[in-house]
Amino acid sequence: MRKILFSILVLLCFNTSLAQENYLNPILAGWYPDPAITSDGEGNYYMVHSTFAFYPGIPVFHSTDLVNWNQVGNVIHRPGQVDLHGFGTSRAVFAPDISYNKGTYYLTSTIVDGKGNFVMTAKDPAGPWSDPVWLPEVSGIDPGLFFDDNGKSYLVYNSEAPNNDPLYSGHRTIRMIEFDEKKLKTIGENRILVNGGVDISTKPVWAEGPRIYKLNGYYYLMTAEGGTAVNHSEMIYRTKDINDQFVPYKENPILTQRHLDPDRDNPITSAGHADIVQHPNGDWYGIFLAVRPYEGDLYNTGRETFLTPVKWVNNWPVFDLGGEEIQYSYPLPDGVKIEEDLFPLNGNFTFKESFDKEKLPLNWIMLRDPKTVWYDLKSAADGISLKTRPETVEGKANPSFLGHRQQHLEGTASLSVAFEAKAENEKAGLLAFQNENHYYYAALSVKNKKPVVELYKADKLMESIVLDKKVNKVDFKLEFEEDDYTFYYKIKNDWKQLGKTQDGEFLSTKVAGGFVGVTLGLYTTSNGLESENHALFNWFEYSGDDDVYEEIP
Repeated sequence: MRKILFSILVLLCFNTSLAQENYLNPILAGWYPDPAITSDGEGNYYMVHSTFAFYPGIPVFHSTDLVNWNQVGNVIHRPGQVDLHGFGTSRAVFAPDISYNKGTYYLTSTIVDGKGNFVMTAKDPAGPWSDPVWLPEVSGIDPGLFFDDNGKSYLVYNSEAPNNDPLYSGHRTIRMIEFDEKKLKTIGENRILVNGGVDISTKPVWAEGPRIYKLNGYYYLMTAEGGTAVNHSEMIYRTKDINDQFVPYKENPILTQRHLDPDRDNPITSAGHADIVQHPNGDWYGIFLAVRPYEGDLYNTGRETFLTPVKWVNNWPVFDLGGEEIQYSYPLPDGVKIEEDLFPLNGNFTFKESFDKEKLPLNWIMLRDPKTVWYDLKSAADGISLKTRPETVEGKANPSFLGHRQQHLEGTASLSVAFEAKAENEKAGLLAFQNENHYYYAALSVKNKKPVVELYKADKLMESIVLDKKVNKVDFKLEFEEDDYTFYYKIKNDWKQLGKTQDGEFLSTKVAGGFVGVTLGLYTTSNGLESENHALFNWFEYSGDDDVYEEIP
């Protein structure tokens, strides 16, 4: 496995003996939803995820064992490749699928509220990826490619009800259309594979995320059903002839948590949108999205990626959860060890970023693609310099914000910022962002020509503290514990609380809506007015410590 390409302090906090015997779920903590995976047939696996209006878009992770993952690139990785401006936080890039055939990697996805479905190609999943080729004749979302061994290729996707006449809310179809992999276009008419779901008499909703596999003499069709919340589930169908009807498994669903007590300890819920793949040792595993709520259906970390074994029952693949509940830990596949030199993606850990390399590490994201260069890693003497610009996180452009996903229910995020505000509209500090209307912002600014530290809940000022003397450098810290978000500031030695503890439910997906989780990071703005100012962020530190990992036997 590749080692990380930037210097970073990593302290792995889970028990070493456990790490040698088990892997931890989620395998990708924080909002990495809608996972899809492919193999090159030579021991390399690549996985991609939805990123909506964030940039770079569609991260690409690499593994040789399905347990140790390392981000190697992004599919949407250069300005102008896909224009994300004007899209809301949870719109734009939905449910990518990655596939491999004869030396070429294919990425299919949807720009929701935009041009619709597209396909991109690359010879190396780390990039570069081509510009999108749009598929206007494909109406719907979640497109994925299947390459048959007879030379034919097909695109399978979620689409509208037959004749665009739904029998009930959420009535969708899964459709398939032949695909020309050389010309990157569809051929002929589409065909409905699934109408509504496994049993349309029960009014199943949101059949989506389809995948087709050819195994054991069958063509298998796997789809999600029930919506991406607590009723999420995964269904399987099969047929001997791809031109015949796909028959559902009598014991469907093959993955769900919808029937379990919501008050159980440390629940994992909303499991679905899955993909399956064979490990090099011959065993089968499945990846899927699920969430870790802290109360009822409240969660701030978004939809995350989990991994469990898959067993075969009478030639049907079934997720082998080790009981009814998805576990936080499963035995490592034979011959696999945890690689502790990789950037941490799960379990409890701490890292500190000093921004001392020429390129931003791949865990950092921003809102929408940049039209101008507004951050500087090379000229800053100690850290990263961000221009203070009129764009704000409340708009739908590209503000001066760099974020890292919140990956734990409990933890801290802190940073140091040097900033001398020239006017009251200029601010720089620590942002906890969910969407345009749901965020907290601890900022250094000025009021009546005196420096102040402020705390905002979206556009509402919650606290303002005048500093005793001229201050142009402040450390900010956020402590989050489920639905409690407490901000602090420090001038020299001691942390002081900034305002009251804030309501973390305000940042939950259930309250804020949408499909992302919280993103924490660096933010400066002049709130709609032109500015020549900039903020210097010296470092950013993140630490997560969820009790559940300490309790794993």
